Amino acid sequence: MSRFKHLLIAPVALLALASVNAQEADSLPDETAQPVTEEVVRTPTWISNHTFGELGDPKDSLLLGIHNSQQIEFTLRRDRIASDASLMLDYTPSPALLPNLSHLRVYLNDVLMGTVVIDEEQLGTRTRRQVALAPYLLSDFNRVRLEFIGHYTDICEDPGNSALWLNVAHGSQISLREHAVALRNDLAFFPLPFFDSRDHGKTQVHMVFHDQPTLGEQKAAGVLASYFGSLAGWRGTEFPVLFDRLPSTGVNRDQVHSSVVFAANDRRPSFLADLERFPAVEAPVVELIDHPEHSYSKVLVIWGRDEQDLLDGARALALGGNLFRGSRVVVNEVQTLQPRKPYDAPNWTPTDRPVRFAELIDYPTQLHTSGLQPRPITVDINLPPDLFVWRNQGIPLQTKYRYTPPATKDESRLSISLNDQFITGLSLSRGTHNRLERMRLAVTAVETANAQDRLLVPSLKLGARNTLRYDFSFASTYGSAQRDFCQTSLPVDTRALIDEDSSIDLSGYYHYMAMPDLWAFAHSGFPFSRMADLSETLVIVPSAPNAVQLSTLLEILASVGAQTGYPAMAFEISDDWSAARQTNADLLVLGSLAPDLHDRSDLNLVLERSSDWIMHASSPLREKVDRIDHTAFPADSRVDVTARAPIAAIAGMQSPFHNQRSVVAFMANDDADFSLLRETLGDSGKLDAVRGSVAVIRESGVQSQLVGPQYFVGYLPWWLKLWYLLSNHPVWLAVMAVLCMLLAAFLLWQALRWVSERRLHQQD
Repeated sequence: MSRFKHLLIAPVALLALASVNAQEADSLPDETAQPVTEEVVRTPTWISNHTFGELGDPKDSLLLGIHNSQQIEFTLRRDRIASDASLMLDYTPSPALLPNLSHLRVYLNDVLMGTVVIDEEQLGTRTRRQVALAPYLLSDFNRVRLEFIGHYTDICEDPGNSALWLNVAHGSQISLREHAVALRNDLAFFPLPFFDSRDHGKTQVHMVFHDQPTLGEQKAAGVLASYFGSLAGWRGTEFPVLFDRLPSTGVNRDQVHSSVVFAANDRRPSFLADLERFPAVEAPVVELIDHPEHSYSKVLVIWGRDEQDLLDGARALALGGNLFRGSRVVVNEVQTLQPRKPYDAPNWTPTDRPVRFAELIDYPTQLHTSGLQPRPITVDINLPPDLFVWRNQGIPLQTKYRYTPPATKDESRLSISLNDQFITGLSLSRGTHNRLERMRLAVTAVETANAQDRLLVPSLKLGARNTLRYDFSFASTYGSAQRDFCQTSLPVDTRALIDEDSSIDLSGYYHYMAMPDLWAFAHSGFPFSRMADLSETLVIVPSAPNAVQLSTLLEILASVGAQTGYPAMAFEISDDWSAARQTNADLLVLGSLAPDLHDRSDLNLVLERSSDWIMHASSPLREKVDRIDHTAFPADSRVDVTARAPIAAIAGMQSPFHNQRSVVAFMANDDADFSLLRETLGDSGKLDAVRGSVAVIRESGVQSQLVGPQYFVGYLPWWLKLWYLLSNHPVWLAVMAVLCMLLAAFLLWQALRWVSERRLHQQD
């Protein structure tokens, strides 16, 4: 009966899809209800192809006799349905397999979709085969499972024989024919359709203003952009900016766009100028409406009396969007109850207390593994880049684990590594070791063994992003076979897990870092991300930014939000450099630096309208600089060229107004230059090349250098700072050691002399 029910779903879904624009709203499912327009709107359709590499398997997978399954997970947006699905398998079977007897089973959501027979012509040859997938089984989260059934002989097979293998290429792909579903205008579904966690593609939201936006409107858009960035994370974001118009839906209206419009009572785009339909508001209002030309495209309008109302509306969406419902919401109040603390970004591992692994996992079974060759268990540890772990005794790591004990004493063990660097190996015995017996948990009875170990993680191997990896390796005599003696056995269901109460303790470390370091900004948003809400950040923008410049700014803020996992609720914005002098904040500069900063010794790149100066010298005033600062990185050449191709730069330097503050400047001249900046922010490969103090961006790629003087931000006790600064100067360190020894000897000599004179005085 259940199978018959599934067979009925597909034709019914396709019939509803074909008539979605001709039926009344009440004839549709709740999430697709939409008023009927006079003109029939064609349902947007896409053919989407996802390779295994894009879905999380960047390398080919080798299926073996004892490790014979592979699972690929993919998702489907909530505002789309699929009418067709297929799997294109790209595989190479072992030439030693028995043809026809060996085969692949293909499952979709644990339902068998078909078998792929391995015939004689395929042996040792790369082969492509297409398998149809039932679209009625697709949901928002889906799994395709491949099971390899391989045979190399008809008697006395050893499942661990090296001849049993099948290579699945990472270029294998899942193809879907997707159709848009018109959602009703209900903010209860927010952030849909602007962002869907099931979508692995880049999030794109158009930002629409009446005309040249004010600073307050730019700040409101920045808050919302950083919010979408915090949701999108690794997916990336794009924010095309439009003035007084909505994005086009294409000639055939087959393009679906999401837009956010900022509309004050006296500054609203022309398509919202009808006061009868869109009356003036008396408080911040958030409203979800249809695109005037396309019911599948949604427009989120933030209404307000002034720019402060627009900012309150954006903050309400970022902080309390889960309270919204209906198509229109009035924001009564937005209040921050408790200020953020330094280094408390949600995406960062806390460094002020021991952290349980339960706080670090992404899904419930992440710490579980099984099989004769179990997959490794990994835990991600994201840290602030300025965590000072230089020459300490290690970071305490408490690991608790359970596993199926081996039947005999063998070489089974647990290997622990950090960032692919081996730390230690622990023996997995049956439990005869006294230590294991003492640490056995009562709840596990006799089915599993327990162990608890305290380790010190070599802290010099830590970085901003770290992966702690546990590899369980179980020795096995399963499937032993000989020429004159054939013995078969069933494999043991081997299981292992790392307990969620395992912990790592990063407390007690200082925050201290050498700057400038653009790598820290590119991968952690530092120094702005020190406060997750950017409350100690001042953004300097051009006085009249155009659409491309605004898009660049929004994508910069979104990238910081992606690193912290929290929207930039409290940054300040200005187009006046005098504000930078009066504000104790890190400076994020868009466009160009103040004129009085062009002659600074740590600024090695100046972009002008007609010429590009790319200098390995610190400035044209090189002789003066060399006399003043001998710690600057030396220069050996200077190149002066004139060209018209796009070029941009990202530069980091110490703030001229506050010693503990930094400046990160995104410098460009025209739209083509800013497009290079946007492309770099959205490309993980190019972003990885951004480092040092200056990154020059051209069409050919990114070139980074470390020039100019370094400075330090953070706090260290004087004695530790002195030891750290002298660590690279062994001669001075030796001189200081000798002086300390002489001083200690002198003090000891004085003390002994005083004791001797006191004794002589007492004898007299």
